[in-house]
Amino acid sequence: MSAPVRMDVRDGIAVITLDRHEVRNAIDQPTAEAIAAALDELDDRPDIRVGVLTGTGAVFSAGMDLRAFSATGERPVSRTRGGFGIVEAPPAKPLIAAVEGKALGGGFEMVLACDLVVAADDAWFGLPEVRRGLVAAAGGALRLPRRIPRSVAMELVLTGEPVNAARALELGLVNRVVRPGAAVDEARTLAAVIAANAPLAVRTAKLLVGRSADWPAEEAFARQAPYTDAVRSSNDAAEGARAFVEKRAPEWTGT
Repeated sequence: MSAPVRMDVRDGIAVITLDRHEVRNAIDQPTAEAIAAALDELDDRPDIRVGVLTGTGAVFSAGMDLRAFSATGERPVSRTRGGFGIVEAPPAKPLIAAVEGKALGGGFEMVLACDLVVAADDAWFGLPEVRRGLVAAAGGALRLPRRIPRSVAMELVLTGEPVNAARALELGLVNRVVRPGAAVDEARTLAAVIAANAPLAVRTAKLLVGRSADWPAEEAFARQAPYTDAVRSSNDAAEGARAFVEKRAPEWTGT
């Protein structure tokens, strides 16, 4: 049996591919654990700066593998990262979703756990859980209102109707739209820009964007200070200044 998740690392970028096209890249328990393990590797390896999450075939992911669930009753929840191996504990390093085809239900919730989204122009995004007597409990109802206007998020959550890539781009849910088949290449191009930056600064910037969402305005600068001070006093900050003065590319160490 082939592995449900493949990981290819080149030039500081890890492309993590869901490889269960025969079931539309649906996630069962072993696949959730494999995704979590891939994200652990992404965070642990110093030679990886950015991740790209994608799927094989014509569908990004259909979400939970309902056949596996009906057979065993087991939900695809990782011990360490929650549902689908990602939704409760996304990686500390930046992760870009490269979406071809449909990302519905849990597949969309996996996209919402990523930081940036590149989509083919035939991609669709939706949370149809209410049409099946369920709630989008793997982050859909929680994250979507933070990514797009609340009233629009409410419509998608309550109606279950999907939006296409063009509409998702208008809403700011998607960063870039490309021709079908080009999502991974464009995601790698975007990832390369991020990977060229100081890794400690990038990780800290991502952390602050996430954690500051519910900080009181009057406390925000004081709360961010320990993080930004640590970056400012890092070896990479000194190297960045030297490289600028010497008109050369910086050599980051991540320290």
